[in-house]
Amino acid sequence: MISIRPSLPEDGERALEIWACAVDATHDFLSAEDRLAIGAEVADFLPETPMTLAVDASDRALGFMIVDDGSVEALFVDAACHGQGVGKALIEHATRVLGARHLEVNEQNAGARGFYRLMGFREIGRKEVDGQGRPYPLIVMELRG
Repeated sequence: MISIRPSLPEDGERALEIWACAVDATHDFLSAEDRLAIGAEVADFLPETPMTLAVDASDRALGFMIVDDGSVEALFVDAACHGQGVGKALIEHATRVLGARHLEVNEQNAGARGFYRLMGFREIGRKEVDGQGRPYPLIVMELRG
């Protein structure tokens, strides 16, 4: 059973673990140098960032998301839990409870793009570079309807 709850300060380390294993499983398009640099950037801010967690019956975090001003800014699921409904639970919470209607996803992450389409998002734009100016295009999506 998956439950959704706000993060606590002590969840930061687990969120970093989830981020690292999820990125390593899904972001094979990143150069080794960029993977290390992005990892260092994420380690600087993620542990203190308020987020929403998907947890199992023992309250172990399986995935997390950051939603800000109607936009899913980040969503990562432990690679060991891919395909088990964790991402779906998070996105449903984001859209139904938190009012999220927009997100951006790496163009090269075909699995995530397909997942978001299945969850009701449609592609409405493209950005040539990521938020840090790196050459990883982003697809802008919005919730249909």
